[in-house]
Amino acid sequence: MIVTINPATGEQLAEYPVMIAGQIDSVLRQADADFRRWRSTSFGERRTCMKRLAELLREQAEKHGRIITLEMGKPFSQAVAEVNKCAWVCDYFADHAEEFLQPEQSEIDGAKGIVAFEPLGVILGVMPWNFPYWQVLRFAAPILMAGNGIVVKHAPNVTGCAIAIEKLFRDAGFPEHLYRAVHIDLDEVDRLTGFMIDHPVIKAVSVTGSTGAGQAVAAKAGKALKRSVLELGGSDPYIVLEDADLAQAVDACVAGRLLNAGQSCIAAKRFIVRKEIIGEFTKKIVQRMQTAVMGDPFAKSTEVGPIAREDLRDLVHSQVQRSVEAGAELLWGGHVPNAPGWYYPPTVLSGVKPGMPAYSEEIFGPVATIIEVADDDEAVAIANDSEFGLGSAVFSQDVERALGIARRLEAGSCFINTMVKSDPRLPFGGVKQSGYGRELSHHGIREFVNIKTFYLP
Repeated sequence: MIVTINPATGEQLAEYPVMIAGQIDSVLRQADADFRRWRSTSFGERRTCMKRLAELLREQAEKHGRIITLEMGKPFSQAVAEVNKCAWVCDYFADHAEEFLQPEQSEIDGAKGIVAFEPLGVILGVMPWNFPYWQVLRFAAPILMAGNGIVVKHAPNVTGCAIAIEKLFRDAGFPEHLYRAVHIDLDEVDRLTGFMIDHPVIKAVSVTGSTGAGQAVAAKAGKALKRSVLELGGSDPYIVLEDADLAQAVDACVAGRLLNAGQSCIAAKRFIVRKEIIGEFTKKIVQRMQTAVMGDPFAKSTEVGPIAREDLRDLVHSQVQRSVEAGAELLWGGHVPNAPGWYYPPTVLSGVKPGMPAYSEEIFGPVATIIEVADDDEAVAIANDSEFGLGSAVFSQDVERALGIARRLEAGSCFINTMVKSDPRLPFGGVKQSGYGRELSHHGIREFVNIKTFYLP
């Protein structure tokens, strides 16, 4: 059985039966049967279902937000916002998929070349718990609008979310088995994920999760000669130059670090600050972290909820402790509260240097890491001194200067004078150990189609 736990209280929420290989095989074959019918539908028919899904998400935003908050502890207002963002991505691909997948024509020595974008098949999604609706919907909306089918292996601690999402697709009018979720025992994840990747029904796989999870799945997909897209961990650098609007920079840094209790691959994790302003910047960051309200995720005043699992909370604390032991200065937080639930307070570390966990590891919690630099070149060098390359940000009132630095950063995206975020209109993904491939925009929808060439003499 899969057991879900409320991270705010430590109390059990529900139990769910797990699936074995035979049941998963049946799910895959049912999904394939519905895909073969769905691939022949018009964009208009697909659009009708996707628009209805967006309507349901908006109508039921508080209902689904409550499930998110109960299962992984996200403050309720943020959970509702997540559901509404899912409606946006559904509307976006409903409106633009046909345009993005229009055949391309060219003249070739008097002949005609046509490039078409055709459905690939049933796509396996391996999804994480930290944005349990958004990660799934941003993966699913373009894939279904392209005419594919989907099977999702969601994180066990958000199984209630997985079941609710599956019902949403059916209620929106999609074929009964076109979108399916499978529920796998933790001890069987590696074996049964491999079983699905090897299965002839599955044509490609998309993973959002840790670097380790991505490596394991990518190895299996590569062996099976199946396409994969990986959106993995990150340790996003936020470079704050001496000419930055300090109030604007602090607002973005704190928001980017505390959203979802810091449990985001694109959270602001390393604050790389010019020495001329590091004193004032640090003072303001500490003040903001001190006043951030941590508590019941259903309370309107709460900014920081619990960490999603006890083991994850303990890992964050271990990273902080080991960094302090290595010489980092703990300016605020850094303790495990003596209270129910898996909370960890907003925490600030300064004087962070190479060799410390806070310098090199991804900290998946509300921990601000402050690193001093002497000049722009050192800022770039430290920003790039990471195995990760997902998001990044630069703060300066000289936009051209900021853009020059941004072009030197080894990352999938760089935001100027604002926090990093995903947007359906822009491609999303990373480099290095943060993965490969892209989600969202016209780049994302073309990851899971057969780009087919026709030559007509």
